[in-house]
Amino acid sequence: LISRLRSRAAEKEKLLEQETSRKNDLITYLAHDLKTPLASVIGYLCLLTENPDLPESLKEKYTEIALDKTYRLEQLINEFFEITRYSLHSIVVNPEKIHLKTMLLQIADEFYPILEADGKTISVDAPADLILVGDADKLARVFNNILKNAAAYSYEHTQIHIRAYQREGWTIITFVNQGTPIPPHQLETIFEKFYRLDTARSSKTGGSGLGLAIAKEIVTAHHGTILAASDAENTVFTIRLPNPPQPVQPS
Repeated sequence: LISRLRSRAAEKEKLLEQETSRKNDLITYLAHDLKTPLASVIGYLCLLTENPDLPESLKEKYTEIALDKTYRLEQLINEFFEITRYSLHSIVVNPEKIHLKTMLLQIADEFYPILEADGKTISVDAPADLILVGDADKLARVFNNILKNAAAYSYEHTQIHIRAYQREGWTIITFVNQGTPIPPHQLETIFEKFYRLDTARSSKTGGSGLGLAIAKEIVTAHHGTILAASDAENTVFTIRLPNPPQPVQPS
């Protein structure tokens, strides 16, 4: 009897430790996701203050983007206050119709001030009528995290190419950048939590090693896949999402 009681106590303690670990992971995930919209807000406000002679149309555009990202920051901060209601295994995916090209163009605009300093740009190639069914907020996190990785590791004065198309019941989105190749053995681990290709460079760019792990979890929750490939010329991230999707379940 004493042995069984000790075993149950040990099991309860282990479950409590796992739950605490999941909540700590979720806090870290949310903190990571705060960085991209914050960088966008700072970048566009710097453009406005450092270039007082900008055309009014550009001033209005940059102000609107900064305000939109500020609202996004507010939303993420609110999630911190509700942290006790979440765990990594109970985040629900809420599907809706997404105009994919519009979303990708908006995200590309957010990265303009981040890329401009190094002469980098983004191109988006997608049909205007391509509709994807998925959780818009969570997929936006996926695309943001992949672009953040591409922005950090691509060469100066190069272009990041985003392409989206549909084939055989799948929506396929690729992100291609020119940069230092990822060694084959590291391609198997870049989607693991806290993994960094280069600790020094990640620290310099503010990377936590969580971005691609977050992306994989969200894509998996949509019954999709995410893969990376790299050679001497390009690094390619490929996302495949079912279209129409299978019934979406909590991740």
